[in-house]
Amino acid sequence: MTPMTPATIEQLRQLYTQYERIQATSPDMRRDALPNLIRQIPVEAGDRGAVIYSQLDDADADAAIQAQIAYFEQLGCDFEWKHYDYDTPPDLKARLAAHGFELEESETIMALALAQAPAALLQPVTHDVRRVRDPDELDAIDRIKAAVWGETRDFVTQFLRLTLTQSPERISIYIAYAGELPVSCGWIYFPTESPFASLWGGATLATHRKQGFYTALLAVRVQEALARGKHYLTIDASPMSRPIVERFGFVQLAESTPCIWRVRAR
Repeated sequence: MTPMTPATIEQLRQLYTQYERIQATSPDMRRDALPNLIRQIPVEAGDRGAVIYSQLDDADADAAIQAQIAYFEQLGCDFEWKHYDYDTPPDLKARLAAHGFELEESETIMALALAQAPAALLQPVTHDVRRVRDPDELDAIDRIKAAVWGETRDFVTQFLRLTLTQSPERISIYIAYAGELPVSCGWIYFPTESPFASLWGGATLATHRKQGFYTALLAVRVQEALARGKHYLTIDASPMSRPIVERFGFVQLAESTPCIWRVRAR
């Protein structure tokens, strides 16, 4: 693998911003583009909204934050303002915290140029990895997620079920099995008209880690992305998954922090 130069990484970051933030769409959201930010409005009552991109400065940042709080309060739904460390103004995350947003654990936005995918991810997968085609199979993912995260996240299951049933061409969901026990899972999302595909949901039961399940799921999704003509893969990597994907050539584009406004808590 040829290491990326800082200039190449910056070009990739700009592509990421354009396709994965500015132009991003989701089947469970309505896209709303304002002059200085882009937000997503849930189509189902009770789901969480989002601010996925903003271009603010010292003069208008606080007013924009207050306006979004007021808007989502009126809708009666929580929302996530996803902050990236290259967003402006430089103290945007601190301003969000000062306005009452809860800052969750930061993740590292990583990307892989698929033309440079290592041979180890292009070999036939020997683990038992199965693609989910029936929404009833999502129960297995719920169990894995609950065991790994220590909680259920209904909005994740709702998104998977909706996309699998209404826009199946956008998503491929996989479960890895040890015998007949589902032990690891992950999915890949294919935006329309984008050179990117994105990896989500990677999780492995603690009893089955370091046995190659995560890498097998990664390889299956890399190979599908190549077969479908994508040029780049992205992942919001946790501290646990980051060293794994780094070994396979993923590079850091940004640090990202989910900043959550909770209406019901107020």
